[in-house]
Amino acid sequence: MEKKGTVYFFTGLAGAGKTTIGGLFYRRLKEKSPDAILIDGDQARLAAGHSTADGRVLHEERYTTEARKAGAFGSFQACKKYAEQGCDIVICSIAMYTEVRAWNRENIENYREVYLKVTHETLYRRDQKKLYSTKAKNVVGVDLPWDEPGHSSIVIQNDGQETPEEIVERLFHFFGLE
Repeated sequence: MEKKGTVYFFTGLAGAGKTTIGGLFYRRLKEKSPDAILIDGDQARLAAGHSTADGRVLHEERYTTEARKAGAFGSFQACKKYAEQGCDIVICSIAMYTEVRAWNRENIENYREVYLKVTHETLYRRDQKKLYSTKAKNVVGVDLPWDEPGHSSIVIQNDGQETPEEIVERLFHFFGLE
């Protein structure tokens, strides 16, 4: 029987460190698992034609609740298929609905959820995408509700007490990847 891959899902609000920490985790995982795949939510939306490189929305209807759920389910269905073929997947995305994360836990055999939790003060301080300081609309956790993860494999408070490298080290230890 073939070994199934693992889906490592890094979630949290915009500015929580998903791409930074997930990317570092992926690079280290790739050393052990050469077939590992990285999927970043922003890049996936861009590739699917949901937004331009500078973040402009091409079609507002793609940002409805139904469209966001459909996009998230589509991403995780793809992750499931890759994992069933033996690939390890690192996916970094908000995936703001409990329903999506519950589907992942029920349908992806080797599913690991990493919730990068941060305070609102940290989000406003980091604000790399200028989502918080410009009073942008349709921002998850600001004017759009989000279902905070309640059943993650691990919750990391990422307000700067640890470096991203230290967090990745802790995750490798937690998941027994050392």
